[in-house]
This record gives sequence, structure tokens and C-alpha cells, in this order.
Amino acid sequence: MATFTAIQCKKQSASSMRGVIDYVEQEKKTRLGDAWLVTGSNCVPQSAFIEMQMTKERFRKTGGTQFYHFVQSFSAEDDITPQEVNAIGLEFAQKQFPDFEVVIATHVDTGHLHNHMVVNSVSHKDGHKLHQSYSDLLTHRKVNDEICLAHGLSVLGECDSQKKKKRMKPGEYQAGLRGDSWKLDLIQAINEALEYATSRESFIENMEVEGYEVSWSDSQKHITFTCPNGRKCRDSSLHDETFLKENLEALLLYRQATGFRPTTPEPDEGWMGELAAGWFRVAADLERDDDWQLPVPLVWTDSKQRRREAIKKMAMGQKFSGNQHWEQTM
Repeated sequence: MATFTAIQCKKQSASSMRGVIDYVEQEKKTRLGDAWLVTGSNCVPQSAFIEMQMTKERFRKTGGTQFYHFVQSFSAEDDITPQEVNAIGLEFAQKQFPDFEVVIATHVDTGHLHNHMVVNSVSHKDGHKLHQSYSDLLTHRKVNDEICLAHGLSVLGECDSQKKKKRMKPGEYQAGLRGDSWKLDLIQAINEALEYATSRESFIENMEVEGYEVSWSDSQKHITFTCPNGRKCRDSSLHDETFLKENLEALLLYRQATGFRPTTPEPDEGWMGELAAGWFRVAADLERDDDWQLPVPLVWTDSKQRRREAIKKMAMGQKFSGNQHWEQTM
């Protein structure tokens, strides 16, 4: 089934547009052998951000909505190549946004092929400002279905635009795409978002780029993730306790203290293994620096025996797992 979904982009600024473009164009997501599966409609992918900004400045429309972000997904059951997926995305962009600059990035690093489309909000032809509504989304989905059917692909049933009270939500529209693998997709999205995250805010932004909503506040015990298919999942329901709120907070605190560089791949022992080893390295390297203060240390709250065993495992670089929990103490 081929689906078309709009991604909500709450932060609308030049920097956020550049961030989304850089994120969707990542080589590790779009590289397949010698082919880089990123194309541009009315722009060159490598300079798309600059071209979009020049269009806004030329027509003096640099404020308001900066861009729109859509995801075009294909079923793993469809017999289609990544190159064909990218070509379909380009065909859609040229048909639906003929006067706007669009980046089409095909991601091949998940269980199903999908295109990310980043659309400039200002027309390069006449400076017309693009506005999108729910009826526009329905039109996009209809055109997407027509294109996919012409390529011999399956599509979901049509949504009745007249029944507004029962209109199809973005999550419902792609609900059948991945079956019960949605939680594995969520875990993969979290891992990928962490590769670029240095703070809670940057982690949430990275998740939103992939279509996930994140509810993470100081007053809540858990982090709640809302998937593109509409399902909600708490951090405590995932398969790895690395993703518990207190553990992610400890990880981000460590990164801020040590000058973490984004895109650093996850070590074999896992992020929490790196964290445990990192605390020892930081303490050893900086113990003679009187002006530097080590962040609040982390201690275990379980029994003494389990605490000793857990610390021993982490000191050896093993991935964090089990029923232990971090707690910050003064």
C-alpha cells in the first residue's frame, strides 16, 4: 500500500528548514551503492536550502511558514526498486508543486521504502505563497494513488471528504502499512534521533522530522511517543531500558558535559555503556582541574549486591539493561 502523509513542522524558521533538509538528505539513509537517491524539482539537492532562501528573499517573503514536509511511503510487499520510488516522488512533486522547489529524498534504511519531500513555501516562478489545508492533503492523496496505480502499486481505500466527522487521520491512513512492527520502527527512529541529539529539544525535533510526536516534560514520569500510525507508546513499554526518561536525561547530561559530536554512531556496548565508561574517563582527565565541576553523579537505588553487579557490568562496557534505574542525588 502506498500512502501520503503530512508531517507537522511546528518550528518554522530558516534554520529549522535547513535542519530538515540536512536530515532527510543523510547519505546513510539515501545512499545505495554508488547511487545517491536524492533529487530536486526546480532545484539542485546539494544547494536546495540556498536556492529556497534566495527565492524567499527575491520576493521579500522570508516570514511565516518556511516549508512543508511530506512522507510518501510504500509497502514492503510492493515489487519496486529504490530508484523507482524516487522517480515516483519526483513525478508527484512536479505534478502537485510545479512552481515550487522540492527536495525528494528516498530512505532505504528502514523496513519499507519511503520518500521525504521538503517543499519551499514560496514559488520560485511568481513569489506565490503556498498554503496547505486538509482538503489539499486529500487531493495529494488522490493524485498519489493515481500515480501509484499507474505504476502497478497497491493503494489504500479512498477517504470520503464529505464525512468530516469521520474523516481519516494521517495515522489511520497508513495504519496497515507495517502491521505489528510499528514498535520496532519507533525504536529505530529513537536510535537515529539520538545520533544527532545533544539536548531534549534537539532529540524531539529529530523525532518530529520522522513523523513522531514526543511528550516529554519535567512533570511527567514517562516519555510518551505518538507514532505516525497514531499509536502511543511509553518509554517503559519499549524493549530496552536505555530509552527510559531518566536514562535519556543522564545520557544527554553526559553529552553536554563532554562536548558530544552529532552523528557519532552508537558503540557496540550501547549508549549507556558509553555513558558509564565516559563518566570514569571524564573524572580521570579532569580531576586536577579545580575550575571544572563534574555534573551530579549517578548512583543506583537498588540493593547493594545488585548495585555492585550493575556498576561492574557498566564499567566493563556492557550495554545497559535489566530492571535497574538511574537516580540523580546531590
